[in-house]
Amino acid sequence: MTVGSGGAAVEFRSASKTFSGKHATHALRDVTFTVREGSITGVIGPSGAGKSTLLRTVNGLEKLSTGEVFVHGTEVGTLGERRLSVLRADIGMIFQRFNLMAARTVAGNIEYPLKLAGRSRAERKQRVGELLDFVGLTDKAGQYPSRLSGGQSQRVGIARALASRPRLLLADEATSALDPGTTDEVLALLARINRELGTTILVITHEMDVVRRICDTVAVLDHGRLVDFGDVYEVFAAPSSDATRGLVDAAVHDRPSGDVLARLARAYPGTVVSIAVRDDPSAPDPAEVLVRHGCRPRLIYGGVSEVGERPFGSVTYSVNGPDAAVAAALSELGTAAYRHELREQVQP
Repeated sequence: MTVGSGGAAVEFRSASKTFSGKHATHALRDVTFTVREGSITGVIGPSGAGKSTLLRTVNGLEKLSTGEVFVHGTEVGTLGERRLSVLRADIGMIFQRFNLMAARTVAGNIEYPLKLAGRSRAERKQRVGELLDFVGLTDKAGQYPSRLSGGQSQRVGIARALASRPRLLLADEATSALDPGTTDEVLALLARINRELGTTILVITHEMDVVRRICDTVAVLDHGRLVDFGDVYEVFAAPSSDATRGLVDAAVHDRPSGDVLARLARAYPGTVVSIAVRDDPSAPDPAEVLVRHGCRPRLIYGGVSEVGERPFGSVTYSVNGPDAAVAAALSELGTAAYRHELREQVQP
C-alpha cells in the first residue's frame, strides 16, 4: 500500500517487532508502507498500537525482529554504529517533552548538535542566528529553558532538530504537552518547514486532529498492524477499519452518535438523515434538492471543517413531506453527489 509517485524517504517492508519476555509482545506485525519524499506523513493509533516502536526503527534505536526499514535507500538494520551515526545526522528529532538541557541557554541548546558535529564557532553562530529567526525566538537567545513557555520550548526543540539541515524530521507526539493555542503555532511551524525547506516530516500522534490539519498521508496502526493507509482526505472519507472510523469520528464530530441521533428523532418529526459534505463544487445543495422534491428540511445538527485544506463534514436534517417525495430526494442525493455517504434513516 503506497501513495503517490514521489521518491521514498522511508520504506517499511514487512516490518515486525516482538519484545521477548514471559509473555511475548508483538509491537509491530508485518507493516508495509512508504513515506514519500517531501511529504508530511502521520502515523496514528491508540496507546500500544506500535507507533513509537515504528518511529524508533527509523533512526536505528530499535531493531526489527523481521522485515526491513530503509531511509533514503539505506537499510537501517544493516548499519554499524559508525554508519548509523552518519544516517542519524540526516534525521532531526522533535520530542514530546522537549528534552532541552536546563544548564544551556536557548542558543546553547540549538548550537549543541553543531558542536558535536565539529562545526566551527563562526558557522555555529551563523546557523543558530538563522534558526532563532526562523522559529521567532531571536529575543530569547540568552534565556534558559526554565524561563520559557511550553510553546517556546518546543520551538527551541524544533530549531535544534533543524540545526544540521536534516532531510527527514521525526516528530514524536510533538503537540501532546501543549495547549490548543500553542498547538496551532507548532503545527503551523511544522507545515512551514515542510513547505519552505522541503523537509520530509514523519509525525507520530494519537490525535487525528493533528493529522487532519497538516498531514497529506496517514498510516493507522492498531495492535501493531497497519489497518489504513493513504491520502488523508480519502482515508477520512472512506475509512476501511473500525479503528480508523473511531479516530475520524472523534476528530470531526460532524455526525450525531447513536444516542444523539435517537434523541433528535424523538424531538423532531419526520425523517432524520445525515448527508456528507465533500470537496465537490458541482454537487447540489442538499436543502435545494429536498425542497425541489416537495420536502421541508430543517437543519438540526452538523459540522463542516477542513481536511488537507478541503471541506469535509456532514449536515443532519429533519425532513418532512410525503414518503414518496422524501424517498425520491434521498435517492437523488444518495446516487449522485453522495453515493454511499448517506446515513441510515431513523424514524421517530
